[in-house]
Amino acid sequence: MQLKRFFYFASVLSTAVFAHRSPSKNPLEAASLFQVANPQSPLPIIQLYKPVPIPQSTTCNVQETLMVHTFASSYGIPYVGQYTPPECDFNNVVIEWTVTSAGRQFDRLAEMFLGDIEVWRTSTAEPTASGIIFRYEKDVSMYLSLWKLPQQLIFSLNNVYDSTYTGAFNTTLTATFSYNSAKPAHADLILPITPQLGSTGQPSIFTLPGDSAAVQQTLPRNITHATVSIAATGQSNEEFWYTNVLQSDINDFEPTVGTLLGYGPFREVQLFIDDMMAGVAWPFPIIFTGGIAPGFWRPVVGIDAYDLREYEIDITPFLPYILDGKSHSFSIRVVGMDDNGGNGPATLSSDSINSYWLVSGKIFLFEGDEDYNGTHTAPTISTSPILQTTSNLVSTSNGTNTTLSYTVSAKRVFSATSPFGTWTQSLSYTNNGYLGNSGLVTSNIQSTKGTQAAVLPSAPDFSTTTSFSYPITANLSYASANFSTFDAFVDYGLQISSKGRPDLSTYTLVSGPVDLSARQMGNAYYSNVANHSYSYGVMDRRFAESSYGTSYSRHVKTNNLTITYDSAN
Repeated sequence: MQLKRFFYFASVLSTAVFAHRSPSKNPLEAASLFQVANPQSPLPIIQLYKPVPIPQSTTCNVQETLMVHTFASSYGIPYVGQYTPPECDFNNVVIEWTVTSAGRQFDRLAEMFLGDIEVWRTSTAEPTASGIIFRYEKDVSMYLSLWKLPQQLIFSLNNVYDSTYTGAFNTTLTATFSYNSAKPAHADLILPITPQLGSTGQPSIFTLPGDSAAVQQTLPRNITHATVSIAATGQSNEEFWYTNVLQSDINDFEPTVGTLLGYGPFREVQLFIDDMMAGVAWPFPIIFTGGIAPGFWRPVVGIDAYDLREYEIDITPFLPYILDGKSHSFSIRVVGMDDNGGNGPATLSSDSINSYWLVSGKIFLFEGDEDYNGTHTAPTISTSPILQTTSNLVSTSNGTNTTLSYTVSAKRVFSATSPFGTWTQSLSYTNNGYLGNSGLVTSNIQSTKGTQAAVLPSAPDFSTTTSFSYPITANLSYASANFSTFDAFVDYGLQISSKGRPDLSTYTLVSGPVDLSARQMGNAYYSNVANHSYSYGVMDRRFAESSYGTSYSRHVKTNNLTITYDSAN
C-alpha cells in the first residue's frame, strides 16, 4: 500500500506484521540486521510515559509473579495460569511487564485477560540480533472487583518461531498489590462484551468483519452509573486505515503500484444497546514498532505502543431502560466508508472495512443502595453524522494517471438523555490524501478532534468532560516501482484533557483531572535489498502529563539506535 502502497510494503517487506496476522514470506527484513553498540548488553527500548505511582502502605504491600513464559511458536497457544488474590486488604494493583528478545522478528500484538475480560492490550518492540529489553508498568486498579477473586489469567502473544523468524519473547509479568488511603472509586461489577472463551483457555476477542461482536447481559437493578470500555485495533489491511483511498480510486494506479486499499481513511467504532446507538469512538492512529519504517522506533517506541488506550462511552442514560431485570444486547461495530463515486456525501457501513479489526469490550457497573423501580423507557437519542468526500485524478494525454488528490471530512454530534443523565459527543475529522508520481509519492494529513461529557444526576461524582486531538501527517517517497527503498516522514501527536470522575479511566489511564500532550516527528529511510535490509531514522519526541496533582515531562531525540538528547522534569 502506500502510506497507501507504502504501509503495505513496509509491513510485508519489513516488520509490521502482528500477532493475529500471518507472517511475511519474505525472509529479509529490516529487524534482522540491526546491531547494537555493545553486543553484551541488550538494547533498552522505551516508551515515554509518566511513571506509575504505587501507594506506600503498611496495610498491604505485596508483589506477586503472575507469569514467567517464553512466547516462541505461540500462535493460538496463549499462556494460561491461575491467579489467587493476596491475603491482605488491597485496593491498588500495578503490573510490570519485562521482555527480552534477540534475533529476527516482527512486532506482535498481545492481550491480557482475567477470565473473559481483557484487561490490557499491548505490543512488543522488534528485537535486534544482539538483543533488546523493554519494561512497562500499568495501573490496573480499575479491575479491582476481578483482582479480589481467583481468576484464570490468559496472556495471548501470537508469535512465529522458526529458522527465519528467530526471535522468541521471554516475558515476566509481576503485580504489586497495595492499599491507597485516597480510596479511589472502583466498579462493583464488570461484565464482558466478548466471546467469553476463557473457560476454554483461549483469549476472548472478536474479529471484525466476520464475527458478530454482540452479547446479552442482564444488569443488577441497583446500578447508578455505568460505562462501556472498548478495545479496538486495526490489523492487516486495516492497520493503516487512515491512509486508505476512497473505494472508487483503488484501481487508479494499477499498472504502477497495484490495487490500493480502499473504503477510505475514516473509521468509526460504534456501541449499540438493543440496536440503539449508545455512542461512538474515533480511533487513535496507533503506529506499532514495525510501522511505516522500523528505523523510527528504536530505541523509543511510538505513542502508546506499549499500552493501547481503550475508548469509553458512558451509558448511564440507558440505565432506566435496562434496569428491568431482563437481558439486553450490547454490540460493537467498526464501520468504514462507502464514498458513492468519489465526490459528495458518503455513508458509513460495517461492510466497508477491510480485514480486520480486533475488538473487545466490558461494562463497568457502580452500585447504589436501592433497586431502581421507575419506568423503563429508552433515552432520547440524537445523532447526526455528516461525511463528505472529494476526489481529483489527473492524467496525461495518453491516459496515464499521474496524481490523485482526495479529501474526507466528517462530523458527528451525539447525545443520549434520560432522568439518570446525559452523554454528549461532538467530533470533527479531516483527511487530505495525495498520491503523486503514479502512486510512488504519497501523503496523508489527518486531524481528529472531539469533546465528550457526562452530566449525571444519578451519580454526580462521575460527571466528566474530556477533549482530545489526534493529528497525524505521514509522507512517503519510493525510489522506484519495485518498492525496495523509500524515504518516510511522520509527525503525529496525542492531546487529552479531562476533568472529573473519581475512578481510574481506561482512556486517560488515571483518575481525576489530567492534561496530556505527546508528539513525535522525524524522518526515516528503508531499504530492502537482498541480504542487506536495513532502516534508520531520526526522531524528536516530547511528552508531558499533569495528573494526581503532579507534572512530568520528557524530551528525547534519537538517531538510529542512539538517544542523542534526553531531558526529564
